[in-house]
Amino acid sequence: MSKLMSSDFLNENMDKYTILDCRFSLGDKEYGRNAYNTEHIENAVFIDFENELSSKIGEHGGRHPLPNVEKFISAMEKHGISDSTEVVIYDDGDLAGAGRLWWLFKYIGKENVYVLDGGLPVWKKKGYKTSNKEYKAEVSGKLSADTQTNILCDVNYVKAKLNDPDTVLVDSRAAERYQGLTEPVDRIPGHIPGAVNFPYGEAIVDGVVMNREELNSRFKSLTNKNIVVYCGSGVTGCVNFLLLEEIGLKPVLYSGSYSDWVSYPENEVEK
Repeated sequence: MSKLMSSDFLNENMDKYTILDCRFSLGDKEYGRNAYNTEHIENAVFIDFENELSSKIGEHGGRHPLPNVEKFISAMEKHGISDSTEVVIYDDGDLAGAGRLWWLFKYIGKENVYVLDGGLPVWKKKGYKTSNKEYKAEVSGKLSADTQTNILCDVNYVKAKLNDPDTVLVDSRAAERYQGLTEPVDRIPGHIPGAVNFPYGEAIVDGVVMNREELNSRFKSLTNKNIVVYCGSGVTGCVNFLLLEEIGLKPVLYSGSYSDWVSYPENEVEK
């Protein structure tokens, strides 16, 4: 079953879902809250990307380390999320924030979670209801954890797989960063040796995700491979993870991603 939901379907079934607003900006920590306060899908709950979906930056682990599982579960419970809650997540349509939250739910074993294809822009284009009134859950939920450790890997796993012909590293960043032509945030430009480039944004056409046939064509070279997905800091890599799962592939996320890789001076990079 697809984890992407259309605006039309959500609009017709609003009462069945808890809606989470996961908009954020890497360059502006207040963007998500300000955007939510200005306008959001009616009854959507605001999710604080920096405080609820990330943890404190350390020497290693990348620029957006994963949150502690217990703290993540507690935060989602406060938003009224239980094991049985059907969840729809949206952002500005690039799926970065929504993809990260979707992946975190998957990591704790919660599968009844969907991402709104096209995000708020498509929702508004359709003329569906928005609000500027803050919505908070009246009752806390109860979430259990069945941690799916098989969808996550670290730097040591990546090192061990560098020369494995059955494994492919998928770099989800823009081509110019993969090629080392520019690097706005990380220590040195380039990519992990041997990685192939599938910029996550290229799978979004006219504001929505490619159809399944187009996704199959896009990712056909990855079939029958062990796929490790990464990006700059473990956020946009979740988008490619989601899209690969949409066509039946089973990737693993290197959550620390390139920012973690280059935090080890001995790790080589390619350009």
